[in-house]
Amino acid sequence: MKEFRVGDDILNSVKNIHMIGIGGSGMCPLAEILHTKGYVITGSDNNESDPLKRIIALGIKVYMGHSAANVHGAQLVVYSAAISSDNPEIIEAKQLGIPTLERSVLLGIITRRFSNVIGVSGTHGKTTVTSMITQVLCINHFDPTAVIGGRLPLIGANGIAGESENMVVESCEYVETFLKLSPDRAVLLNIDNDHLEYYKTMENLTAAFSKFIGMASKIYINGDDKLCLLAAKDKTAQITTFGLAETNDFYATDIKTGAFGMSFLVWHKGENLGEATLSLFGKHNVYNALAAFSVCYDMGISLNDFCDALSSFSGAGRRFERLFSNNELTIMDDYAHHPTEIEATLKAAKELGKNRVTVVFQPFTFSRTQMLLDDFIKALSHADRVVLTPIMGSREINKTGIDSKDIAKGLKNAVVVENFEQAADYIVDTKQPGDLVVTMGGGDIYKAAYLMIKKLK
Repeated sequence: MKEFRVGDDILNSVKNIHMIGIGGSGMCPLAEILHTKGYVITGSDNNESDPLKRIIALGIKVYMGHSAANVHGAQLVVYSAAISSDNPEIIEAKQLGIPTLERSVLLGIITRRFSNVIGVSGTHGKTTVTSMITQVLCINHFDPTAVIGGRLPLIGANGIAGESENMVVESCEYVETFLKLSPDRAVLLNIDNDHLEYYKTMENLTAAFSKFIGMASKIYINGDDKLCLLAAKDKTAQITTFGLAETNDFYATDIKTGAFGMSFLVWHKGENLGEATLSLFGKHNVYNALAAFSVCYDMGISLNDFCDALSSFSGAGRRFERLFSNNELTIMDDYAHHPTEIEATLKAAKELGKNRVTVVFQPFTFSRTQMLLDDFIKALSHADRVVLTPIMGSREINKTGIDSKDIAKGLKNAVVVENFEQAADYIVDTKQPGDLVVTMGGGDIYKAAYLMIKKLK
């Protein structure tokens, strides 16, 4: 039985819920879940988007723009982390005495209403593994509810509201957000040096992951990652390990890369379960697949059924996603914004056997760029050419004067552009037959890819 927390009963006493920023990728799935559970949902947003269209199609009333009047009649107001405290709807809710909840708190409350919550954590690969598990459970009729950090093509959205007790949730470590959740099965993919502007030390970061997996009764960890093993040390829950080393419970051998993806043998405690095939590339996706399979196998899904369900899965949105291809040029987009992710993606890109691999990279946050500058240079050097756009500061102020030119200084074949338009022009003007271009970053660099496609057409 899950331990409920103070405030968890709020959903028992309200019917009308208003959601500020309802079109956001994190808010949209929660709106759909609550709507399916019978709550009367309204929302507001400043920007039209595909998630917003999905919400409106469900019959949910959405106001474009923020106004105090939008919260009238609401018994609970939910807001995303991007909403500032001076938002007129937040101010009005407080003046009227309407309780407010930040999105991650609501997500935590919802996880305590399901008996089999699969929380997927780790510095890299969360969206891919959450998407994999969700797709496999959907196709094998487990009818899951899911909250994903990217768009899953199978469902055309960032989440889905099922009728079962199964819930799959991407569990982000940023400012310890994932500690608000209550996983029954916790997956830990890896621990790398990210978000250190908050955690300060790797010890603190590892301790946070340890707390997260410590809440679960079943734990699945990357047995090749020393920090994952450290995080799971002394845990009394059932622990399953996955990786490439034969000491793991689930491991892969005979990894082969073909024109359309990869294949490898899957072993479970020394028993050969058969060959797995994926429409994905890169060693990191072998780890991702093993992580997803270890959970699905535990829930009674065979390797054949797992692979059949993923036969059409070529990645979640913005995860090495192919956007355009003709005889001259292939354009892909990837969310990688940490050096480890960049290196893994570029190595996978090289395996496709194209003429040149060009990365158009938008650094994400000043602190990460400053802290990992040398690592960014090393990772980006795997590309044949590098195009750097200005750093997207997101929530930060540039206190050190760090600039994309600082990355370019350490690279042999790099150019710095002022905007996406210049990036697109550069790619179109310098293209050669057989080139592969990857737009990459945690911000809105995908817009540059669509500009390129527009110019090519």
